Amino acid sequence: MKPKAIFNWSSGKDSALALYKILQEDQFEITSLLTSVNKEFQRISMHGVSVSLLEKQAESLGLPLIKLELPAEPSMQEYQELMLRTMNQCKSQGVTHSVFGDIFLEDLRKYREDQLQSVGMQGVFPLWKISTTDLIHEFLDLGFKTIVTCVNEMYLDKSFAGRIIDQDFITDLPENVDPCGENGEFHTFTFDGPIFKNPISFEMGEIVKKTYPKPRSADNEENGDYVFWFCDLIAK
Repeated sequence: MKPKAIFNWSSGKDSALALYKILQEDQFEITSLLTSVNKEFQRISMHGVSVSLLEKQAESLGLPLIKLELPAEPSMQEYQELMLRTMNQCKSQGVTHSVFGDIFLEDLRKYREDQLQSVGMQGVFPLWKISTTDLIHEFLDLGFKTIVTCVNEMYLDKSFAGRIIDQDFITDLPENVDPCGENGEFHTFTFDGPIFKNPISFEMGEIVKKTYPKPRSADNEENGDYVFWFCDLIAK
């Protein structure tokens, strides 16, 4: 009998490839997808993708969806409390593992593992330490299709929002940008590939600029804003 696991699903390419690998390895029973959602706007945190498209992904993947609804600007304590409550609910249903699409951010992995350890669960990282250049080419070679839904203006300009990731996209990336956007340079929505029963239909909407205040510095003065460009996707 295989151990039960939940899959932390962001809707993007790394999640899709990690789920593909975990299903191919067939070592776990994936019981559900878990996605953090902005409760006020009903969009996936950071990716900006609507819940209606997220639900279409889950339906096409054939997996139940757990939506972790967060306040618009949750504190770390609020986030941890909501996540731990959800993890405990999953554990009560026999889930022992939680799967992530993280690739090389050591601090993030440690944080996740510490949180899971507090409820007696373990983390699984199918993409861990694999070259991001290799991963993005494997993703495309497998037939996955994904669109950029959000870019961080610190790394990429507005023109990258709404682009389909292909070889031209990879070639156009500046040298300081990871090809998988692992440092938060960009986020994506995956709409087709070998794990989907059918493609997810959508139309491209407008490109929207959003700003978020940077944390205050030691001298208590603000350092300006983070600027992100979001490409709105409309479910068909």
